[in-house]
Amino acid sequence: MTTATDSGPATTERDRGTAGGGPRPTGGGTTRPGRFRPWQAGLRRGGIELRHLLRNRKELFGYVTNIVVALALAGYIHGKVPGTQIPMAHLTLAGFSAYLLFQIGLISLPQILVTEREEGTLLRLRTTPGGIPAYLIAKSLLIVVMALATLVVLLGAAAALVNGPLPHSPAGWLTLLWVTALGLLAVVPLGAAIGAVLPNPREALAMIMLPAMALLITSGAMFPISKMPAVVQNIASVFPLRWMAQGLRAALLPDSARAAELAGSWQLPTVALVLAAWAVVGFLLAVPLLRRATRRESGSRLTARQGKAELSGAPAA
Repeated sequence: MTTATDSGPATTERDRGTAGGGPRPTGGGTTRPGRFRPWQAGLRRGGIELRHLLRNRKELFGYVTNIVVALALAGYIHGKVPGTQIPMAHLTLAGFSAYLLFQIGLISLPQILVTEREEGTLLRLRTTPGGIPAYLIAKSLLIVVMALATLVVLLGAAAALVNGPLPHSPAGWLTLLWVTALGLLAVVPLGAAIGAVLPNPREALAMIMLPAMALLITSGAMFPISKMPAVVQNIASVFPLRWMAQGLRAALLPDSARAAELAGSWQLPTVALVLAAWAVVGFLLAVPLLRRATRRESGSRLTARQGKAELSGAPAA
């Protein structure tokens, strides 16, 4: 029913119901506002951060340097994998590919989180609706794209320049995909958890880098793990890098390379189980630690940290 007044245009009962706070129509193809905004904001923010990364020559130089180091090692290392006719350089490239994925998730991500905490990003997220989910989505997008781009460039450059290995069959490509995906799921949440508790960026790098380099040497990423002492093998087998490297060797090397593995096989079910277990542990740690870090942020804490950084001679964020 439509009514008219002397002071304004005609109105309908539907108009009066809406203006008076009554129920709004939800049918007819309308969408609920805000339902997908964290995803949209996260993807938008992730795209912006990727563009910033591409313009940041210093950061790009760091990733390119890692690839150059891997290619140089592959060109320098000679000989065969013990018990096989597989070039030792191929084992090194497969292992270093796993290490670069491990490094991006467990070293680069904590540094990013600690740096942005010092700059006040986490504090600003507290006042932004959907800010934390959008932030995590953006960081996930950034890390995944960085990791995949690094892996593609390394394997492509190795194949072109030093006759590096590539999967020999569709099954090999499938193994490469799922090991890469599950490996990132295993290390990225751990990186987020570590970044939530570490101090300033300089100390964060020092505290992470030494254990990471030790794992690179002991996890079979650079040398056959069967040549390591039994106690080292057992310790390395606890951590995801050993299984990421073994999974990528299964994808990139021929089956004859299994002779150099501890069990004489690729143990792909074990690879999947260990990486999945680390992914669960990482998520269980990361979520409460990130919430705690965000809740603890305040303007006074940020100012105190920046003042301490100035007194120690470091530039304030």
